[in-house]
Amino acid sequence: MSTAPATTAGLESDACYLAMKAHDARFDGSFFTGVTSTGIYCRPVCRVRLPRRENCCFFRHAAQAEAAGFRPCLRCRPELAPRAASWSTEDASRILALQAARLIDEPDAWSADGPGAARIAERLGVSDRHLRRIFESQFGVSPLQYLQTRRLLAAKQLIADTRLPMTQVALASGFASVRRFNAAFLGHYGLNPSALRRAGASRDARTADSVEVRLGFRPPYDHRAMLAFFERRALRGMEAIDDTDAQTPSFARSLRVAHGKHTLTGWLQLRFDAGRDQLLLRVDHRLAAMLPTVISRVRAMLDLDADPMAINAALHASFPQGDGLRVPGTVDGFELAVRAVLGQQITVAAARTLGSRLVEAFGEPIATPIEGLDRLFPTPAAIAAASGDALGRLGIVRQRQAALLAIANEVGSGRLALHPGADVPATLAALQALPGIGDWTAQYIAMRALRWPDAFPAGDVALQKALGVTTARAAAEASRAWRPWRGYAVLRAWHHPTPLPAPAADACASARQP
Repeated sequence: MSTAPATTAGLESDACYLAMKAHDARFDGSFFTGVTSTGIYCRPVCRVRLPRRENCCFFRHAAQAEAAGFRPCLRCRPELAPRAASWSTEDASRILALQAARLIDEPDAWSADGPGAARIAERLGVSDRHLRRIFESQFGVSPLQYLQTRRLLAAKQLIADTRLPMTQVALASGFASVRRFNAAFLGHYGLNPSALRRAGASRDARTADSVEVRLGFRPPYDHRAMLAFFERRALRGMEAIDDTDAQTPSFARSLRVAHGKHTLTGWLQLRFDAGRDQLLLRVDHRLAAMLPTVISRVRAMLDLDADPMAINAALHASFPQGDGLRVPGTVDGFELAVRAVLGQQITVAAARTLGSRLVEAFGEPIATPIEGLDRLFPTPAAIAAASGDALGRLGIVRQRQAALLAIANEVGSGRLALHPGADVPATLAALQALPGIGDWTAQYIAMRALRWPDAFPAGDVALQKALGVTTARAAAEASRAWRPWRGYAVLRAWHHPTPLPAPAADACASARQP
């Protein structure tokens, strides 16, 4: 079993062993443990018998463990771990490598030939050679090895949690053919995919109409605040909160998932298991073929991959009551952009009313087993084709109509991408070039749809009030110390509005949070 020095660079092995011994969920996904006596690598939260210290070696990423010859644990399932944080205030090379990894992590990049180091390098504005050099220096593996590990772990999850034929598993996880998939799986894990499915049969988590998986997150996590955020904004017909069990309420919604030429529709339902630092996710069987994409979007929607220790180190002094808060995201960037426009300069309740009318008027019907869930959010094409009179009858004023039509046309044509892998500066500029879209709306979309942790809608009136200032400029000045986590500072300020000392200011901006 080879373990190159690069794989453990920067890790405190004794500290990792103590975290593993305590099953500390705060470090879940931050490192993986390879056990030389078994050839298996595990998450820190794995409940198997603790291996001897001398038999353990530690890796920052699953790809490093697999490159060293270790196979993923079938019990703790490394594919379910939170992803490593992609944002940093460290040196430029590390930031660049993390951004490249973030692009590879997006399931939408898993086309037949992969995102490719050359394509990622072009996107990041560096040479292919430079990207490969810093990537291997940072992760101990090449971009191709990193992508291969992501694909194999995605395939492993589909094999364990669905009944999909192996052909569909191979395609859904990004392999060009079943032959390549089988060869890669056998080469990395030492068993064929069918054998893995048989081995996991006793732990079957499937029902007739859905697939169930557990997703890990790092504590602290204020799941009640997260569910309350979505409940206040739930649109009639496409989102529902079931609080029959007050201790563990569930959230359900319909969704449409497009990947390449394929579009699937269905529903999902989620419930937090806070005692185990896990999310229980139930996904419509009609979406099973795109389970990796659905899981990625749910992780973004609930901000399951956040690193609370890094965030709290920057924000706790200013917002001591918000250590468990996360930034709510979305499963559909276009939907979030439409809701942001509808919420401009009006209350949350009013925006919810407009959104519900829009869904009822232009959303497609869908059959689900969940009461009250019978509509999909309108497609870009449906909104782009809507007349001004039809939108006006819903209570949407002309200025917002123009913004909605512009966003629908840009997204529908493919000129505007609103997902976590999108180029943030370019997307912000493109949004603000559209009619009716100002800095506040663009920043709000970046915060929730693009998952940009440093997004800061400085013009938000509620935010300015919480910070004790009266202008966007003063709010931006007060926020400098919170970079690159200003998006989390916004949530904490909204949730616990305690005015902080800040520079004096002279005028007031004009928006409320939607």
